[in-house]
Amino acid sequence: MRDRGVVGALESELEPGTVVTDHDVIESYRYDRALTLRPGHPLAVVRAASTADVQVTLRLASRFGVPVVARGAGTGLSGGSAAIEGGITLSLERMRSISVDPAAMVATVQPGLLNAEVKAEAARFGLWYPPDPSSYEICSIGGNLATNAGGLCCVKYGVTTDYVLGLEVVLADGRVVRLGGRTVKDVAGYDLKRLFVGSEGTLGVITEATLRLRPRPAALSTVAASFTQVVESGRAVVEIASSMRPAALEMMDRAAITAVERVKPMGLGPDIGALLLGQSDAGPGEVALMAQACERSGAAFVAVTDDPDEGELLMGARRMAIPCVERLGAVLIEDVGVPIPAIPALIAEIGAVAERRFTQIPIIGHAGDGNFHPLVVFDPADPAAAERAEQAFDDIMKAALSLGGTISGEHGVGILKAGHLTAQLGEVSAELTRTIKEALDPHNILNPGKWV
Repeated sequence: MRDRGVVGALESELEPGTVVTDHDVIESYRYDRALTLRPGHPLAVVRAASTADVQVTLRLASRFGVPVVARGAGTGLSGGSAAIEGGITLSLERMRSISVDPAAMVATVQPGLLNAEVKAEAARFGLWYPPDPSSYEICSIGGNLATNAGGLCCVKYGVTTDYVLGLEVVLADGRVVRLGGRTVKDVAGYDLKRLFVGSEGTLGVITEATLRLRPRPAALSTVAASFTQVVESGRAVVEIASSMRPAALEMMDRAAITAVERVKPMGLGPDIGALLLGQSDAGPGEVALMAQACERSGAAFVAVTDDPDEGELLMGARRMAIPCVERLGAVLIEDVGVPIPAIPALIAEIGAVAERRFTQIPIIGHAGDGNFHPLVVFDPADPAAAERAEQAFDDIMKAALSLGGTISGEHGVGILKAGHLTAQLGEVSAELTRTIKEALDPHNILNPGKWV
């Protein structure tokens, strides 16, 4: 009765067509890209068109004690937006307004816009929104905010939270709160907006964000270096990152390169153990220094180009790596990060895990900030292979923590990593996290079962 009651209450208060109960339509909202998970079956999908719609949804969900999962474009990789059995999936895809104030260098956006659309609108005014997840063409700003997404250029320009000046958030009981504002500097009170950025919809639903923009950067120069051994590329990263901040510094190992070559041949031979791609907007001197660091670390081949099309071709291949590897089988996508000096040790340990678990694990990563994506590939029809893959996934997270790192640099915790969060936070921090969750969501309706 409670379940039918919440759907009826939502239908009575929201505009016709906002509440979706059709089974086939609901099915398309159950999953994100963590396809190894089996999400629950929600009672309904609410396709919110305004902050008021979100308020109604959360107010009624609190009254009826029904869980709510906020959802953007469904491109998440950790199960953070996976549907919950008997819950409500709150889609924000229809909330798509944007307004740019070029004098203040800010954009006010709703969460349904894609990252690429924010970039394009900023570019119309000669401005730039830097955070650039590899999926920037298909991922939403709301999802970026929920996971504190990073990307290729974040080694120099920072992650999503570094560009958030203000937020509008709907709390679990339906109240709206505005956090931060439009000023570059603001130290009045607790910085609560940072509490919500990266909280994966467990504390509130972000319905608007004021984002800081930057002037467009100078033209990029690109360096590409191939290595026989992947650990050599890790040593080059350590040397580069200790003396400069490139605009991007990305790595792909042999298995990842091979997967991309099958889809988009670039003439990269099978003898390449790793490819390191660096970009600079600081002039030719920095690119030359990166090239020299690669040579000193044992690069077999180093090339530099100022041609933006060539540079984008190389970076485009790096962005294609995950979907290309997904053609090999089911993939558990890791997202670990370690301190820069620990990169060679992490790479070596991933290789040891792959050998120990008899599992293929291509490696890609935002090497310049120590954030790597080992891609654990397996045949989902083989239960033994799936078990080995899960063991390898856990082994890599434990390895990252043992090296002073993190279980997630940008994809979020979601369901896939919830069991490992306390191991990173420690008991006291985990208890503090639960205390904050209980204070803001006393009925535990917001994305329950995710995190701790």
